Amino acid sequence: MQKENFAISGMTCSACSSRVDKAVAALDGVSGVSVNLLKNSMSVSFDEARLSPADITAAVEKAGYGASVRGAAGAAGTGLSGESGAPGVPDATVLELREMKRRLFISILFTVPLFYISMGHMAGLPLPGFLLGTENALAFAFTQFLLTLPVMGVNSRYYRVGCKTLFSGAPNMDSLIAIGSGAAALFGVYAIYAMAFALGRGDMDTVHHFAMNLYFESAAMILTLITLGKFFEARAKGKTSDAIAKLVNLAPATAIVVQDGVERSIARDAVQAGDILVVRAGESVPVDGVITEGGGFLDESAITGESLPLEKKPGDPVTGATINTSGYFLMRATRVGDDTTLAQIIKLVDEATSSKAPIARLADRISGIFVPVVIAIAAAATLIWLLLGYDVEFALSIGISVLVISCPCALGLATPTAIMVGTGRGAVNGILLKSAEAIELAQAVDTVVLDKTGTVTEGKPVVTDIVPVRSGNADELLVAAASLEKLSGHPLGSTIVREAETRGLLLRSVADFTQVSGQGIAGNMDGVRHIAGNARMLTAEAITADGDILAQGDAFAAEGKTSLYFAREGKLLGLIAVADVIKPSSRQAVAELEAMGLDVIMLTGDNARTAAAVQRQAGIGRVLAEVLPQDKEREVRSLQEQGRKVAMVGDGINDAPALVRADVGVAIGAGTDIAIESADIVLMKSDLLDVASAIQLSRAVMRTIRQNLFWAFFYNIIGIPIAAGVFYAAWGLTLNPMIAAAAMSLSSVSVVSNALRLRLFTPRHTPRAFVTTPADTVRIEAAAPACAAASELCPQQKKRSEPMKKIMQINGMNCGHCTSSVEKALRAVPGVTDAKADLASKSATVEAAENVSDDALKAAVTDAGFEVVAIN
Repeated sequence: MQKENFAISGMTCSACSSRVDKAVAALDGVSGVSVNLLKNSMSVSFDEARLSPADITAAVEKAGYGASVRGAAGAAGTGLSGESGAPGVPDATVLELREMKRRLFISILFTVPLFYISMGHMAGLPLPGFLLGTENALAFAFTQFLLTLPVMGVNSRYYRVGCKTLFSGAPNMDSLIAIGSGAAALFGVYAIYAMAFALGRGDMDTVHHFAMNLYFESAAMILTLITLGKFFEARAKGKTSDAIAKLVNLAPATAIVVQDGVERSIARDAVQAGDILVVRAGESVPVDGVITEGGGFLDESAITGESLPLEKKPGDPVTGATINTSGYFLMRATRVGDDTTLAQIIKLVDEATSSKAPIARLADRISGIFVPVVIAIAAAATLIWLLLGYDVEFALSIGISVLVISCPCALGLATPTAIMVGTGRGAVNGILLKSAEAIELAQAVDTVVLDKTGTVTEGKPVVTDIVPVRSGNADELLVAAASLEKLSGHPLGSTIVREAETRGLLLRSVADFTQVSGQGIAGNMDGVRHIAGNARMLTAEAITADGDILAQGDAFAAEGKTSLYFAREGKLLGLIAVADVIKPSSRQAVAELEAMGLDVIMLTGDNARTAAAVQRQAGIGRVLAEVLPQDKEREVRSLQEQGRKVAMVGDGINDAPALVRADVGVAIGAGTDIAIESADIVLMKSDLLDVASAIQLSRAVMRTIRQNLFWAFFYNIIGIPIAAGVFYAAWGLTLNPMIAAAAMSLSSVSVVSNALRLRLFTPRHTPRAFVTTPADTVRIEAAAPACAAASELCPQQKKRSEPMKKIMQINGMNCGHCTSSVEKALRAVPGVTDAKADLASKSATVEAAENVSDDALKAAVTDAGFEVVAIN
């Protein structure tokens, strides 16, 4: 099955897009077709063995429209930039706007004097003598005719397309305009002949009657007002793709490549995988790659939405279109062209804006019969008023008004404008909505299922607690532990080594290193034997442990942490706790989702004890523990069978089946490619809070679509009867054709303008104060036999006195070295057991004994060269 994108020309309203859709869908071998009126594009899935792109193009042309195959680059890469000339959205919009501006200028240039001549005398305005009086009626009429011709000529497209589609049996909005304005102009020509014959007979009353009912001004004003509306519509449509255009323009046009030790500038598209590139301060990264030398702070806000620059060092990946705010580095290109992250984002957004939401099908069905029905109503209204004895001018005015006020444009633009603005706004915020259907489904979600590792938690272990014995020092314990663990190669050991390196501690050499299976490791430092391991190794080594230390180890285990004990010469030095901690925003995200009326469930393959710890920290109401990877899909299906609309959030390969099974699959951006491919929504920031943001955005988009559809239907339901004179007998209410044309233009502009309000969308997250859920209230459900059954409460864990926690707001931290300095200064304060500084929030979390004063903490940070704003 092949998928091809086409550029469609000649479409002006939803009746057009519906006609093209039907013409292509009727072809043998087409499995799916989506026509986008806003972008003048079409996406077709077809069997290449039975059909070719040329056959599809021929079907579109037979329906009365133009078609050409769009290049892949136009959809996914630089084709949207406007530089390559590919038929992307911004290019087409700019050309359309330029053409509209020219037509509007010429139309106004001739319509203003025409309107003055035809209506000025009614307001007492002066006219040239050769246009005054019944004896000059022919000059008066012929002058209006001459002024009308340029307006009709510059807007001849309405007549060409309108007549073509009318005679092909598929009339569209242009047909309505062509019939309405053409009828007014033809009546004016008829009036000129009638006046000429009347003058020949000396019938001055007939001459005066027709001179006052020429309708040339109506024909020109209809075309001018419609063009004015189209101009505003085209300008507004251009703004719907602003977010996508901004993404495209992020990528630099050139890159500096190093070849044989010489730097030279080349086009970005000429960069090959493996090339070594130079990126200086203030420059954008050309393509995706890995830093090989140097470093810098990269602003990734345009790609991920993260506001603060991130430090990058050798070995770190960098993303094309991010900005190096400071520093200098060399990088090796890994992904270029359409394989870069930016190109993939643009491709996803482009495909989303080209897709069609299920709600749009209602508008499509109506649009397919709308124009023929309107023409029938106009003809019937004209005939009825003639049969009722009204004159031809009145009946004709009624028919023209019905034709002109009807607006299938509003129906066709109601959905795609909101989809385009919404997906663009999501991309700016690091939320990629991969299809219009995903947007519609996301707003209906009532249950959110979360994977644990890498989704609720960071996905990698970190040191959470360092507890030396009473006479010990935390840094001394960490040096001994890291020196031993550096040789172990164990993931938990690597975490301890990484923590020591972050604090800038110097490790010691270890001799006679040995490993004891299932217990731990041992080695000599400065001729002194050191060991590291679990409680079993303490027993095997006959090391007497302090009761408080062991109790604390048990307490850490209850929190889902792994405790590693360290001893020297048979005496315990202390313990270090390691855990996969929850992300800073996870608790807030869960609370936000619940506040939105959603049920939150966590699925994890971990044991019930670890799941209970994460559940308490994140505040999740329900957890399914010990779920095998292959069973995640089954659990999601079970929820759906209960009538729930499920969103599954995950980041791993084992989440892919569940992501596909869910009504809406949400992939964490830092996860695996297969998870991202399987998902409907991708969160580039890997922030769980963006799940709530994505659902809020989908609700806003769907709310806007419903408002647009309501207005489009309401406008036509009210406008057509008024124009047809239904209320004329009772209240004398009818519409002048010029007012009808203005109303028609206003309806399209209002729909697009309403969609543009989505550009102001900002996720709403309510700040909350949290209290950790007590252990004795946590309920864990096990998908397989575990320590707790689904209906049982988890056993109460041993209580321990928590150290006092304080959060300090600190100004002046700008990089990783700054946070290390703050942490080191705080840990040096007597009574402080641990300190963690966070660059993103400009804060530090301190764990200390109750007797540690705020002044002591503030003094330590101030002495280190930073400013303490507040302590909570």
